[in-house]
Amino acid sequence: MILRPARPTDAGKTGAILSDFVDRTGWLPRIHSRAEEISFCGKMIDRGWVTLAEDGEVLGFLAQDGAEVTGLFVATHAQGRGIGKALLDHAKCGVDRLELWTFQANRGARRFYAREGFAEIAQSDGGRNDENLPDVQLEWSRGA
Repeated sequence: MILRPARPTDAGKTGAILSDFVDRTGWLPRIHSRAEEISFCGKMIDRGWVTLAEDGEVLGFLAQDGAEVTGLFVATHAQGRGIGKALLDHAKCGVDRLELWTFQANRGARRFYAREGFAEIAQSDGGRNDENLPDVQLEWSRGA
């Protein structure tokens, strides 16, 4: 597996991984079309935020704007193989702190981030996100 910066031609692959997550998650409403999700991924790629994990195919991606992780998604068939951890470890390189928001209902993500040293620092009622779902802010600090 290699990690590399995403290219504009990767927007369709990353958008498909994001769309699959929405489709598989019963508590998450679909509020954007697949085309909008591809466009969203394309914008993050154009900003230089996206790192891909691939092994002959795109297995997952992490979007990072400075200290903020704006998204981490792994293809369904590739989960449980350390891909999310590898992407997150890469994001931790060269920074002293990372923060992110995840949905309170996303128990799997919350367990994953806790294992990776993230601590809860805030909760919200969902008024700040498009889905209007309660979320939680997490933070990782080097040496914490």
